[in-house]
Amino acid sequence: MEVRSLLRRDQVLTWPNLFTLLRLFCIPLFVWLLFSKQDRVGAASLLAVLGSTDWVDGWIARRYNQTSEFGAIFDPTVDRLLFFVAVPSLVVDGSLLFALAVLVFAREAIVAGLAIVYTKQTGDRFEVTFEGKTGTFLLMFAFPLFLAAASSLSVAAAMEWLAWFCITPGLAYSWYSALGQYGRDVYRVSNMT
Repeated sequence: MEVRSLLRRDQVLTWPNLFTLLRLFCIPLFVWLLFSKQDRVGAASLLAVLGSTDWVDGWIARRYNQTSEFGAIFDPTVDRLLFFVAVPSLVVDGSLLFALAVLVFAREAIVAGLAIVYTKQTGDRFEVTFEGKTGTFLLMFAFPLFLAAASSLSVAAAMEWLAWFCITPGLAYSWYSALGQYGRDVYRVSNMT
């Protein structure tokens, strides 16, 4: 059993990684729907599906013992890529305030910097925290809601209210995980050396 588990850690072609790859391939489709088709509702729907299925690949990996080193890097990379494509797209589209995008990207830059320092000092990656995952989850719901709020849907006003309801705690959780938890980890490791 132990040998089989070790082999799976090094495998690239697993169901969770294929699911993550499918999510990656949907990112250009999102951009096409938003800008070429000018279909805000379709783009919002796809973005909501991509954000809400973020947990699926991790669940499959744990449930079927298909965790891998590649998947542990690939999944968060696709999540970040989705952020780095979706957020500027929504700003260009006019459905997301530039200030909100700055808050999202500033947090990502800080976490990336802290991760580099932490990895350099310990040789390990940051462990995903509840607060960081919750913040990401809420943001991934807020973005399609902002897009739907800018559409011609009859419920656009309600979508805007829900978007603010999600993004406010989403940003709070995200920044807390960056400065509070990740920052403390880097500080603790820095003081040990």
